[in-house]
Amino acid sequence: MAKVADKYLIVHPWKIIENGFHADRSQVSESLFSLANEHQGVRGFFDEGYSGESLIGVYLNGIYEEKFSAEPSAYKGISNRLCFMVNTVNWLYTRIEVDGETLDLTKSKFSHFRRELDFRTGQLERELIWETRSGKRLKIIFSRILSMDIKELACQQIRLIPINFSGRVMLTMGLDFSVNHQMMKQNYWDCPYKDVETRDFGILGVSKNIGQQLFAGFKVDANAKQTTVEGEKFFGVCLEVELVEGQETIVSKTVIVHSDRDPGQSLENAWKRGMSQLQTSILTYEEVYKINAAYWKNFWDKFDITIDGDEETQQGIRFCIFQMQQTYRGVIDGANIGAKGLTGEAYNGNAFWDTETYCLPFYLFSNPSAAQSLLDFRYKTLPQALARARDLDCLGACYPIATMDGTESCTLWQHASLQYQPTTAVAYAIQHYVNVTGDSAFLKAEGAQMLIEICRFLASRGQWSQSGKFGYYAVMGPDEFQMMVNNNAYTNYMAKRTFEFALQTLEGMDLESLGSFPAELETWRNMAEKMFIPYATNTRLYEQHEGFFNLPHIDVDSIPVEDFPLYHHWSYDRIYRNDIIKQPDVLMFMFLYNQSFPLEEKQANYDYYEPRCIHESSLSPSVHSILASELGRHQEAFDFFRFAARIDLDNYNRNTHEGIHTTSIAAAWMNIVYGFGGMRSDGAILSFNPSIPEHWNHYSFQVFYSGSVIRVEVSQEHARIRIVNGNPVKLKINDEEIKVDQLGIFVPIKDKQAIE
Repeated sequence: MAKVADKYLIVHPWKIIENGFHADRSQVSESLFSLANEHQGVRGFFDEGYSGESLIGVYLNGIYEEKFSAEPSAYKGISNRLCFMVNTVNWLYTRIEVDGETLDLTKSKFSHFRRELDFRTGQLERELIWETRSGKRLKIIFSRILSMDIKELACQQIRLIPINFSGRVMLTMGLDFSVNHQMMKQNYWDCPYKDVETRDFGILGVSKNIGQQLFAGFKVDANAKQTTVEGEKFFGVCLEVELVEGQETIVSKTVIVHSDRDPGQSLENAWKRGMSQLQTSILTYEEVYKINAAYWKNFWDKFDITIDGDEETQQGIRFCIFQMQQTYRGVIDGANIGAKGLTGEAYNGNAFWDTETYCLPFYLFSNPSAAQSLLDFRYKTLPQALARARDLDCLGACYPIATMDGTESCTLWQHASLQYQPTTAVAYAIQHYVNVTGDSAFLKAEGAQMLIEICRFLASRGQWSQSGKFGYYAVMGPDEFQMMVNNNAYTNYMAKRTFEFALQTLEGMDLESLGSFPAELETWRNMAEKMFIPYATNTRLYEQHEGFFNLPHIDVDSIPVEDFPLYHHWSYDRIYRNDIIKQPDVLMFMFLYNQSFPLEEKQANYDYYEPRCIHESSLSPSVHSILASELGRHQEAFDFFRFAARIDLDNYNRNTHEGIHTTSIAAAWMNIVYGFGGMRSDGAILSFNPSIPEHWNHYSFQVFYSGSVIRVEVSQEHARIRIVNGNPVKLKINDEEIKVDQLGIFVPIKDKQAIE
């Protein structure tokens, strides 16, 4: 990949650190230094305001707005409703004034700038020395933290140390609902309530279209004279703080950001519930810090990944794991994972099929209940999927390509109407979840209902060829550089496996109670058996779709680097006129159902498709890394892994300012566990076949499986696999079934290859 790292952060195994302010990367840093706790996400913008480039972003999972096209499409099935994660309240709003001068790092003189985000506590801390026009020097340390225990609770702390003066500093702190949503360039909030109850400041925001209700309230702990400050969409306090030279003064603000995510409740009830939590759930900054440190210690003790011998990827993989755990952990009913998590507005905060294929494995092997919650989202939005299928003149359930609330939020018809990988991904996720957890109760209830409706859609959307084969026409597979193709191999193969899994699941079940009938199942069986899978026996190649092998060929290495990304530099139709691949298509289903394909087929298809892929999507490198590792191509595997692990820290795609790449960071975890660890979870039992990059001394990871925690430790000579918590578990290790206990087993490392 012809992509170059943009390095400016200090490498540290447990932190990201910016030493000295890099104004040209201000929004990149805002994304990287984001905090979240699933309930809310806060970009790393400056508390005190900043007149340079900045995205002041505070987002709540499940708090969204909608926008309709000016005129509905004249064509049936094309969505004209766009849902987006709306920007909310800036609870960090602060202005610091000395001698009539307000701190602003675009205009003020300052030095000793440093900020760091600690993965072990979830605290973001920033410090600088401000030299005012009057010659006063004031050291300021800003800290913030989001509670991982009380999801609505957040804290801000400002420490002031005057270096060469004593005197007054004015601080204005408050809750600001007036921030514009950057992508839509407008504000979406009205504020009908503001009040102070015994120094408890509260404000209620109501979104303009949907009527989402959001309470924000705070308390200030400061030895200062306080004056209430109020605006149309602002409520806060002005503090007159008297400083003494050389002495530290601390100002702390504890905040509640509360929403029941119910536009139908009364404003009075929303206010009362928020104010009640403000008055009863407040902890000090120090208390939240201590509780968070314990939370993260417990998490890291169970699910850390260690790498000895490569500081950059050690930092990278911990950043990825930290962001995954911040973004989602199953504490909010009906939540999902947006493409940028809670760190930016790109992709409008919508969830894609990435959730089921890329993100789910992390939770399956660390927090199965969170994995089930992701499936629950799809079950609860089954009615919307049923309606979407009807829009497309089909039966059953068609899950949307992009969604906030289960409805289709992609207004590009070539994606929303032609791509069915979200639908088959839901079926795959059900199978994957049940295969790993053994949760038969879920399968027999919610799972079976979803599978029936998914199969009804697949049966009604597919068609029979004149030669008697079943398949899908006028579709778009995962490779979005090929549109309106016939018999896309991924679409057909995933539909076939979905039919087969549904038939296996429904065998012996009471079909009448599920609203199905035997003849329907026989129809699906016939479709599965006669599914057309484009495959060339002589070459062992799956043809990505009918006619792909005859497309004009372009050597991707001949494309000037200035042309990337192609979406921005090539006309739209030019992209579709060749065999360039945006992201893995055939290789994707070979990864998902890995153990169904012989190594020779994986080798042949990797050799053919990898040189044609330009990795225009951040989800692309990881699949290639995992398959390259399996094929013994460790140099390629490591290069792809390094890209995935540090895609945001090194801003490889030059778009980290829009938010982090959630899919890529989830995939980086898979690169270690499925790639180098050689884990496979699509078979009857969990299997491992470990390898290690030549320049690493050692690495380790842990996964939760069958009620036990399995630890995998790999050195250059051998791998040790053992149980660290729980009962012995039967595993397949290097193709041999073995029962592993707390003593564990040692297996030699084979097929080593140097990493240059």
